[in-house]
Amino acid sequence: METFLVVLISVLLLAGMAYLHRNKWGFTRLVFLALVLGIGFGVALQLMFGAKSQVVTQSMQWLGIVGNGYISLLQMLVIPLIFVSLVGAFTQLKMGTKIRKIAFNVLAILLGTTAVASLIGYSSVALFGLEGASFAKGMNATSTALTSIKDHQSQLKGLSLPDQITAFFPQNIFADFAGMRATSTIAVVIFSLLVGLAFLQIKKDQPKLADTFAHGIEAARAVVMKIVKMILQLTPYGIFALIARTSATNSFASMAKLVTFILAAYLAVAVMFIVHAILLMVNGINPITYFKKAWPVLVFAFTSRTSGGSLPLNVRTQKNSMGVSDTIADFSASFGLTIGQNGCAGIYPSMVAAITAPLVGINIFSWQFVLTLIAIDVISSFGVAGVGGGATFTTLMVLGALNLPVTVLGILIAIDPVVDMARTALNVNDSMIAGVITAKRLGELDWDDFQDKEKVISSEL
Repeated sequence: METFLVVLISVLLLAGMAYLHRNKWGFTRLVFLALVLGIGFGVALQLMFGAKSQVVTQSMQWLGIVGNGYISLLQMLVIPLIFVSLVGAFTQLKMGTKIRKIAFNVLAILLGTTAVASLIGYSSVALFGLEGASFAKGMNATSTALTSIKDHQSQLKGLSLPDQITAFFPQNIFADFAGMRATSTIAVVIFSLLVGLAFLQIKKDQPKLADTFAHGIEAARAVVMKIVKMILQLTPYGIFALIARTSATNSFASMAKLVTFILAAYLAVAVMFIVHAILLMVNGINPITYFKKAWPVLVFAFTSRTSGGSLPLNVRTQKNSMGVSDTIADFSASFGLTIGQNGCAGIYPSMVAAITAPLVGINIFSWQFVLTLIAIDVISSFGVAGVGGGATFTTLMVLGALNLPVTVLGILIAIDPVVDMARTALNVNDSMIAGVITAKRLGELDWDDFQDKEKVISSEL
């Protein structure tokens, strides 16, 4: 009976948000409302029944239909988004000679900032004295966390770091389009680049065929983007369900023990945002103007916890608000979805590795460890999935390359949703600054659009 009442209240809260949605409540306001309601509802359930109670467990399973269903739909979109965006970047390209410069600049910024993010993540561990994981003493990984880690580990079993890099390349592109491998995202990126380069050759030799192909890609992209918009309408409901489950099932005692790690992670993310601002200034771009225009995208990324879901808004903001050319916006957003994510592939794996290393007698203050950690972080940053779970997979690659145990990671998964919000916002931001800076360097930035204070893209759908 108690479980039924909890589920009923959940349904009523979701219905209330739907009512507000139909009555033209702003999308951003609705998302924040869902966040607040989810936290409040989850905390109330934990106070009333306890985090491990049968009532909470069963009711969250039912609510999981909404939350897990939302995540599944977003995961469904990642591969199609990557393909149509990257190939579309080639079909929209007006000057083929710039393609190498665009790719080089975008990748240099993404990978360079990932290296810096890795160093900052390591430094935050040293600053807060987290090495050795004494803050997690007496805690054990949950069965759910262990299952998640085992699922990811099974895909890396027996593979050395060179083997893992080789796995990035596509073997059966249809299997990769189906997401059958953990490295399917980077495989699709590589395939999309090959398709784009082939298109440029055909455009020279058979322009009519190239035009037909370009129109087909444009039509496919329009369809995919329409599906994206439909699914993103569900964001407030998915956020409510996910945050409620996180708040209800993660015990206050566990959260209190891990609060130091959360603070260290958020400080590292904040410092990395400052690094992004400095990088913009060095390239002659006003960071205040930039962040005012990027704010709707960052808010959406923070609350939805999906870089993939943020892709359409990311591209639209770069093109229509910041004055970035179509091709560069598509490249930076698509590459940033799978390569060099500062949060999930830079800060987080570095922090977990630095915390774990002393458990096996490694001196994390040696320069050899620091340089090795940064190098492995950068290499492992290829192929990060732009949805939940990407950071776990990348961290497992880093831990495996350093021969470190995964015990600490299993414990940290309990508070991963809290950390993931900040990580995702940072991931999206590094792809956006890559686009803006690349456009500035190559003379593809419309300064009138960038400096126009009225041109701020709304996150309303």
